[in-house]
Amino acid sequence: MLEIRDLHKHLGGKHVLRGVNLTVPTGEALVIIGGSGCGKSVLLKHILGLFKPDSGQVLVDGEDTVPLPERELFRVRKRFGMLFQGGALFDSMTVADNVSFALDEHSKLPASEKLAIVQKKLAVVGLKGVEKVYPADLSGGMKKRVALARAIAADPDFLLYDEPTTGLDPIMSDVINELIVKLKTTLNVTTIVVTHDMASARKIADKMAMLHEGTIRIHATPDELYASDDDVVKRFINGLASVEQMKEVWGEEAEKRMAK
Repeated sequence: MLEIRDLHKHLGGKHVLRGVNLTVPTGEALVIIGGSGCGKSVLLKHILGLFKPDSGQVLVDGEDTVPLPERELFRVRKRFGMLFQGGALFDSMTVADNVSFALDEHSKLPASEKLAIVQKKLAVVGLKGVEKVYPADLSGGMKKRVALARAIAADPDFLLYDEPTTGLDPIMSDVINELIVKLKTTLNVTTIVVTHDMASARKIADKMAMLHEGTIRIHATPDELYASDDDVVKRFINGLASVEQMKEVWGEEAEKRMAK
């Protein structure tokens, strides 16, 4: 289980997180939505222990990771797999070396066993025979799947995804969404996904949480979120600008246009 309690964080003079509270039960898929710059990626970095909050707690199976020294944080981080927004593959390394990176760093397995794990994880994400290929020779969707194979190489308990479908066409986006659902089911991992893509969010999520102005505006099932009467929630899921945002573009004409 993952719990976030009253999390606060200032960055660059801005109060980014203003008392975030969330609970993610073991095996659940939580999708975090919200506007650009609202702090979604900042929240992920707190979960991983890459950022320290100004105040608040991040509990992993009841253990507060905030006060832990770096050595102890390292132990906790090994339980997490992360798919970064751009994949973050090492261009100078083959696919096999990318996927086995965590195994190379944190285990003393013989090369033959590591290769077997690499091949197994690549098969899980629908890739075979690409072990010797370099990232530059892969499509965007293949890069995402290689990065996902790397994220699950060490059999994590938690999988975090930062905008997993960014830059992909609708068909490949759906392939990635199906993989996220498959991994959550077959590996029984606790899943947290940050995305702007509402089609992806609805397909993946057991629960959704909307981050707005530094706090959780709503935390509900997809059906409950889509049925919400909250104007901020409705505008976000339907891609509609607020009066203030319209005024930035249209000035005095904004209210007339919104009334149409």
